[in-house]
Amino acid sequence: MNYLRFLKIALLSASVVFGHEQGAIAGTLKAGAAKIDITPEPGVSLDGPISKPGPAKGVHDRLHARALVLDDGTIQLAIVVCDACMISQEVFDAAKSQIEQSGGIRSDHMLMSATHTHAAPRVAGIGTRPADHEYAASLSRKIAEAVLQAQKNLAPAQIGYGSFDKPELLACRRYLCEPGSVAANPFGETDEQISSVAGSSSARIRPAGPIDPQFSVLSVRHIDGNSLALLGNYSVHYCGGYQGGLVSADYFGYFGESIEAKLRDNGEHPGVVGIMSNGTSGNTGSFQREGKKYAPFEGMQLYGRMLAEEAVATVANIEHNDDLTFSMRETQLQFQVRRPDAARIEWANKVLQHPEEKHPHRWSRVYAQEALHLSKYPETVTLKFQAIRLGDIAIAAAPCEVFAETGLAVKNESPFPKTFTIELANGYGGYLPPERQHELGGYETWPARSSFLETTAETRIRQTLSELLSDIKN
Repeated sequence: MNYLRFLKIALLSASVVFGHEQGAIAGTLKAGAAKIDITPEPGVSLDGPISKPGPAKGVHDRLHARALVLDDGTIQLAIVVCDACMISQEVFDAAKSQIEQSGGIRSDHMLMSATHTHAAPRVAGIGTRPADHEYAASLSRKIAEAVLQAQKNLAPAQIGYGSFDKPELLACRRYLCEPGSVAANPFGETDEQISSVAGSSSARIRPAGPIDPQFSVLSVRHIDGNSLALLGNYSVHYCGGYQGGLVSADYFGYFGESIEAKLRDNGEHPGVVGIMSNGTSGNTGSFQREGKKYAPFEGMQLYGRMLAEEAVATVANIEHNDDLTFSMRETQLQFQVRRPDAARIEWANKVLQHPEEKHPHRWSRVYAQEALHLSKYPETVTLKFQAIRLGDIAIAAAPCEVFAETGLAVKNESPFPKTFTIELANGYGGYLPPERQHELGGYETWPARSSFLETTAETRIRQTLSELLSDIKN
């Protein structure tokens, strides 16, 4: 046997025996990408408890599951981003099980997330209509199909990372207000200090939290230099500007399409896949329009293409490598659910029994219904958290709508100089306000199926993500 070939096989065997922390052999890195259409049929509900566009009546632009599979010669990882408002852990777990059985990728080596477009189904059982089990089952199958196709497309590859700041498009949507100036919340309470999505105040002071202006770009290319996939990450809630009943991937989809058009090669490889993930945007509003008005769906196209242009320009100036160490960790945490007490249930029943009466807030009926939904929740829920290492690049993942201040803290505490977080990953855990934000109140803290974790959850989650990042470093 050729000595160099023998040595390479021996080193590879050692890396398998002693674990992937030992690193992969230079030149063995492979990657594959694919996307599968997940657009719902007419009639599938797009409703949420507050926004009620009704069932899907038509399609403005199609939805996709976009998958990236990475292989360092020792382990395989999968990252999937789906054009959906949110997706339950059960739907993701069903997809992971199919992939593990058919493709051999371990279920704890897959990161799957939703973008949070509000013109797509909420596949997490928190709509106003019964869960659409047929669409949920179809979605699991198609997510699995995307990953398995990406796995078939594996080819020698290189990975690079770049970033740029785009603060002018972002703003914290929660405002700290003078005590006593905020109108009553849906429950009739008047001691809150936050004006947010639904809360007026006569005396705003300042934004109640920071924004994360960083746009992260994970670039994957073939060894001949042609692009294979590009994953963006940005902490903005969504763009919006829809038309009732029409399905849309929002700016996330337009970013991906623009990337695919700009980085298209001569046809020697499977088509490049552009992927846009949501960062930590739980308290960040939609794109700041600077007073500009757009026709339905116009703004999202503008912003998606603008950010794609900057991402492509960034990729042109970064280094790509094929000798990266891969690692991934997953853990689960159990949380108490903020279920309503007897007094809250009594209030909810009274509100719903007397719809003609004047209530303290225009959404009192909505939150009365939410209280009854929460009363049927289990006392505790268990959620998944992950961290991925790709050389000196790290990705954290949480199932919640994470506040920007949490995402910034995770970056600051990370041992990796290139770190970003993908939210709404591997399930749905609702809004994640830090304890201080719970004390201040506001829409994101009001108990509902969209905000149900114990008030200490953010502290535990932030610490866990930091521990996972340290673990994959060491």
